[in-house]
Amino acid sequence: MAQPSYEADKRDILERLRKIEGQVRGIQKMVNDGRYCVDILTQLSAVQAALNKVGLMVLEDHTRGCVAKAIQQDGGAAAIEELLFVIERFIR
Repeated sequence: MAQPSYEADKRDILERLRKIEGQVRGIQKMVNDGRYCVDILTQLSAVQAALNKVGLMVLEDHTRGCVAKAIQQDGGAAAIEELLFVIERFIR
């Protein structure tokens, strides 16, 4: 099996996901402790932004790696359709 296109960013992606995991645990504690709603919403917004950043990193790697390779090999029509589908899902 070929290396995933995000292999070069794998360490950074995993580090960011671990931080996000910690943030989510912190939000759970905030809810458990009965913290102020706005504080919780602020932290939720930060987690969403962090997840979006990771998603964009993977999407960029996929486009520059998998999709570019497919275009070179066979024109990439299927890969482009898949990319458009995943972008549509990602931005919802």
